[in-house]
Amino acid sequence: MSLFENTLAQIKRASDIMSLDKDIAMILSNPMRKVEVNIPVRMDDGTLRMFTGFRVQHNNACGPFKGGIRYHQQVDFGEVMALSAWMTIKCSVVGIPLGGGKGGIIVNPKELSKGELERLTRGYIRLIAPVIGPKTDVPAPDVNTTPEIMSWIADEYSKIVGHDAKGVVTGKPLENGGSKGRDKATAMGGTYVLNEYAAENGMNPAETRIIVQGFGNAGSIMIELLTAEGYKLVGTSDSQGGVYSADGLDFAALTQCKAEKGTVHAFEGANAKAITNEELLIQDCDILILAALENQLTAGNADQVKAKLVIELANGPTMPEADEILAKKNVLVIPDILANAGGVTVSWFEMLQNADDKYWETDEVNSKLKDIMVKAWNEVKGNKSKYNCTFREAAFITAIGRVEAAIKANWKI
Repeated sequence: MSLFENTLAQIKRASDIMSLDKDIAMILSNPMRKVEVNIPVRMDDGTLRMFTGFRVQHNNACGPFKGGIRYHQQVDFGEVMALSAWMTIKCSVVGIPLGGGKGGIIVNPKELSKGELERLTRGYIRLIAPVIGPKTDVPAPDVNTTPEIMSWIADEYSKIVGHDAKGVVTGKPLENGGSKGRDKATAMGGTYVLNEYAAENGMNPAETRIIVQGFGNAGSIMIELLTAEGYKLVGTSDSQGGVYSADGLDFAALTQCKAEKGTVHAFEGANAKAITNEELLIQDCDILILAALENQLTAGNADQVKAKLVIELANGPTMPEADEILAKKNVLVIPDILANAGGVTVSWFEMLQNADDKYWETDEVNSKLKDIMVKAWNEVKGNKSKYNCTFREAAFITAIGRVEAAIKANWKI
């Protein structure tokens, strides 16, 4: 099953539970616009290479399309369509007035020089400029894209339209109109949700063992935030492999190992053992936090998961078949569309700040983010109880209800 087919299955499941109007279900199962572009880039050695890029705009009933741009050699149209649909749902879950979009370029950015990467980025933006804009479609960082790349996008788009239009993209550096708190927003939002769950269920952080798959931006920050609150980290990983210790792992030491050796897989000490990413997922823990890539929990490994709670900080890390297995095992899953919505929420804050040309301090950003995440958690929890369903189904129901209301109020169909 492809990633987009997974998404359609999730939409259908929620639609059936809530008895959604079939016309609305049909609309949500099809993106509004799909764009494919071929980008010529002059390489440093003088040769010309062509790169393929995508932008998918899923639905804008609730507001402008919003979603990241990823640079990865395995990007394809199906993946981008799935991610754009999830963005529609994610924005709606937390009640911010945005729709869903996503973009990507088939490229391994590690193989390009900085100059080649900039020329690729600017070429891509020139080709998709007619369908993006501060009030139309606002991209953001994603896999392998950075604040500097967002600055190139804002600059190129501003040149095209002939005026300062930095609001065309979020995730920019602070000096170019970025928002304070954006760098930690995804992990911060997930932490707020976890803390609500923990408080409601009498969990003591000091007695709670966590595993975080993915020691990248979101995952490492999540580890930093949770270990500061007393949670015990027993396992983590990056693209090269993982490390596990029942005695606990020190975040500062892991960070140093990553900086010096390029991977946490090489970590030594604290009775730590090097394991594969696949092995990490089935180690003993209380909470498994998925902060890597999609399709990590499958029909082949879900039954071996020992965690009592799974939190999806990555997009689409649990396949539908795995969801069913985990539900039968009474393993709760707090889904990506809620758990990682802190990132897009603070991106919306950045849009507001750009529009007003007034900027907020970190405490204000975090306070506003917490209010939104806690409210969304309570709404999803309420629908879980109302429909006697999973957290994922409840999150989709919460979101789809908002999109349905917006379509019926604003669209003439």
